[in-house]
Amino acid sequence: MSDAFHTPNTIDPRLLEVLVCPVTRGPLTWDRDANELVSKGAKLAFPIREGVPIMLAEEARQID
Repeated sequence: MSDAFHTPNTIDPRLLEVLVCPVTRGPLTWDRDANELVSKGAKLAFPIREGVPIMLAEEARQID
């Protein structure tokens, strides 16, 4: 575990295979530095809190 909130320092590749963007249904990539799952199609970054991806569009951060 990487910090006091028990955020994993890796994402299981199998998780990335099954998770899709809730907006576009497209693939996600993991941004290790920001600890977010990124949807390039929707231009959104979904946070990972305490090891749990928060896949709600209203919780996502807009990216360029």
